[in-house]
Amino acid sequence: MRLMIMFDLPMETAAERKEYRQFRKMLINEGFLMIQFSVYERVCVTRQAATFLENKIRKFVPSDGVVQALMVTEKQYSDMHFLVGKPIKDVRNTSDRTVII
Repeated sequence: MRLMIMFDLPMETAAERKEYRQFRKMLINEGFLMIQFSVYERVCVTRQAATFLENKIRKFVPSDGVVQALMVTEKQYSDMHFLVGKPIKDVRNTSDRTVII
């Protein structure tokens, strides 16, 4: 399961830029990786784990702008096509590092 967070946040004032930086830092601290500007994703073991993480993120979203969450399965994610550019071969971006006991 993948949880994708997509956002478009205002950055006109110093306070808005600070909120943007804090939100981005919190996503990174939660284990999210940037796959494009303002699009972050994380591998989750189950749908329940993804829902839990989404609810956790909901607590620190900025007051303005748009923040969207999307859950996709590994199959759906692997069907993504690159029209320009190439995928980054980063082990953190694969389910291979997930160990289920």
